[in-house]
Amino acid sequence: MPTESGSWAAARQTKQKRKSHSLSIKRTNSSEQDRLGQPRDMLEGQGGPQDAVPQAAMCKSHHTFNDSKLPLPIRNTLLELFGQIEREFENLYIENLELRREIDTLNDRLTGDGQTIDGVELSKGQLKAKASHSTSQLSQKLKTTYKASTSKIVSSFKTTTSRAICQLVKEYAGHRDGIWDVGVTRMQPVVLGTASADHTALLWSIETGKCLIKYTGHAGSVNSIKFHPTEQIALTASGDQTAHIWRFMVQLPTPQPAADTSQQMSGEEEVDVSDKDEPEGDGDVASDCPTIRAPMTSLKSHQGVVIAADWLVGGKQAVTASWDRSANLYDVETSELVHSLTGHDQELTHCCTHPTQRLVVTSSRDTTFRLWDFRDPSIHSVNVFQGHTDTVTSAVFTVGDNVVSGSDDRTVKVWDLKNMRSPIATIRTDSAVNRISVSVGQRIIALPHDNRQVRLFDMSGVRLARLPRSNRQGHRRMVCCSAWSEDHPTCNLFSCGFDRQAIGWNINIPALLQEK
Repeated sequence: MPTESGSWAAARQTKQKRKSHSLSIKRTNSSEQDRLGQPRDMLEGQGGPQDAVPQAAMCKSHHTFNDSKLPLPIRNTLLELFGQIEREFENLYIENLELRREIDTLNDRLTGDGQTIDGVELSKGQLKAKASHSTSQLSQKLKTTYKASTSKIVSSFKTTTSRAICQLVKEYAGHRDGIWDVGVTRMQPVVLGTASADHTALLWSIETGKCLIKYTGHAGSVNSIKFHPTEQIALTASGDQTAHIWRFMVQLPTPQPAADTSQQMSGEEEVDVSDKDEPEGDGDVASDCPTIRAPMTSLKSHQGVVIAADWLVGGKQAVTASWDRSANLYDVETSELVHSLTGHDQELTHCCTHPTQRLVVTSSRDTTFRLWDFRDPSIHSVNVFQGHTDTVTSAVFTVGDNVVSGSDDRTVKVWDLKNMRSPIATIRTDSAVNRISVSVGQRIIALPHDNRQVRLFDMSGVRLARLPRSNRQGHRRMVCCSAWSEDHPTCNLFSCGFDRQAIGWNINIPALLQEK
């Protein structure tokens, strides 16, 4: 019949077109694979005369790279990274060709009307939908592979750059429990102080890592440590509901050359470690140093854990923050309570004083922080700030007119003291933020995280670097606190955590800001 004849002719014509299209695809794939193999031949010296120009260009590029003023280790690292990039994209290109063939084969298989798949008769619309869905799946697979490969390359490059700018210099291990707080003296000799849940506070030589003094006057966890601005006096807060003021005298030992540990790590070695890999609390480290067993003064007015304490400008008064939802202002010489600062609805988490003015900021689990103004002796004003959705773990002053607050809601906010209705910058992170620190000179914010990372940001919220961490170096548990000491030639940033160690870092600040 004419209808059947026409249908048969149309089917035959469609079959010939498919066959022609298949041959075209094979030619295209073959030519593309030849082009893909060409660079390999060039690199192996197997190219013909037509390869002379590319080879000359490569020689010129290699000569230019050899003339670079970059140090040899950085150049070698760059060459290795570029080689990784070439291999990753070559694999992506080959996989792309294979996926194209699969898509074309699938489209050919689903072209005919009324074709049976899995024993079910499908209409033309259903076939189109199924083909579109399969194509979409393959496309998504290609995108996922591309993103994973490129992000791995970028992450490797960023980690290498951060390692060159941020180097681990010294580890201070000797506590028998987690370290809550870390601080640096403000006068010579410059020493490091750590406050630990093992009921002790230790003072360390920054250069040698040797324990200089052990304070054992507290009957509970030591939650914070701050040093007097002009004297060798420490202020510690504790879970025994008191804050202690104690005097120390240190003589620094002769520094020994520090081993260069910056070359011992790889950016791809971020793996979890078990408890047995944590530094063991070495009793000899703390037992060999002098011990102070009693304070000069004990501040006793709180009815709960004293979580933090700090000196007001001048060092004649001190402020404490407690889980009893209050902060207390004391006269240091008489130990008398001057003001009791109430108003927070839940436990306080931190307190901080302004470096040049009589201002105090307290943080709380009630998601707020409060600014207390003692510049007028007759009255003190209070401002409440509600910028977070979870516990405010710390709020600190900068040298200028800013306050920086960190929270368990995984954000850090920068505020202007002159207009604190809303933050001027917001930093969003992937983990809760603990006790932050802001450098005096360049005002770089160091963020210690629950996820063992320490990140650096500027005041506008731009991320500058992440401190290196691997299974051999860096913190192995939650990082609780950070503290800057910009003038120290060896270590200008310190961090501590629940892995029972403090770490001294050398941050190349000019290079860090240049990378921004």
